[in-house]
Amino acid sequence: MQTSLPKPSFKVSLKLFIQKSTNHVLYAEAGKEFVEFLFDILRLPIGTLTTVLKPDIMLGHLGNFHDSVIKLSSSYGPSMRSELIHYPRNGVKEGLYLVKNNLDVKPLSSASLIPLLNEFNVKDGDLEEIVVDLGVDEGLKLLKATLQSKDVLTFPSDDET
Repeated sequence: MQTSLPKPSFKVSLKLFIQKSTNHVLYAEAGKEFVEFLFDILRLPIGTLTTVLKPDIMLGHLGNFHDSVIKLSSSYGPSMRSELIHYPRNGVKEGLYLVKNNLDVKPLSSASLIPLLNEFNVKDGDLEEIVVDLGVDEGLKLLKATLQSKDVLTFPSDDET
């Protein structure tokens, strides 16, 4: 199966939730399109490395993201699990997803959100919401951050890339 980059007109929006007191991106609220985009990253040849590399030598949070795909696929059954590993775009349901800064992806619910807010000791009024649009350029920055950073959703400015 051949993998290609998104078309130049590709755009997807997501909401970033930033803890004001630390200026740290805690999570993103994303739709099916963004999650499919993330899954497409695994379709790149480097996605095969997640099953070969040892977790202690894997760069950034690619291993966490791969594990999220496996966990999400459990609700689709064993045959879908295999398909998700090899063709990750299959099986993404409509809905909202919580995408943590380390690319741990879960369906968005109070059960996934409350523990995260508690983990970072978020108080009332300490979250800032911003909407960002991602195109191909930002997608490539995201891919680079996936391989180099522990804070994947913290996008570098143009002069930092």
